[in-house]
Amino acid sequence: QVQLVESGGGLVQPGGSLRLSCAASGSIFGIGTMGWYRQAPGKERELVATITSSSITNYADSVKGRFIISRDNAKNTGYLQMNSLKPEDTAVYYCNAIRLGIPYWGQGAQVTVSS
Repeated sequence: QVQLVESGGGLVQPGGSLRLSCAASGSIFGIGTMGWYRQAPGKERELVATITSSSITNYADSVKGRFIISRDNAKNTGYLQMNSLKPEDTAVYYCNAIRLGIPYWGQGAQVTVSS
């Protein structure tokens, strides 16, 4: 089992920045790709960004050039740096990690972009 705990969400004004963290614990050996997904009210959960164990990254078109995904394998932690935030980025952000083909999810972190 892998436990994922997100932190760093909150309220920010348009144009501002936030950094989300995702701390992994438990059976962390063998964790491969980590990712961030988000779900806005009334919408389906969508991919934001992923990063492989060798740090190859992938981004949704809507966040390219604004968000940066990274990971620190020594700390078993993933990050999502979010810059130039827009109101449409408002959502619950979920951390995801895949270990031996099984996906694990965090509890979610609320990000609200509003003036």
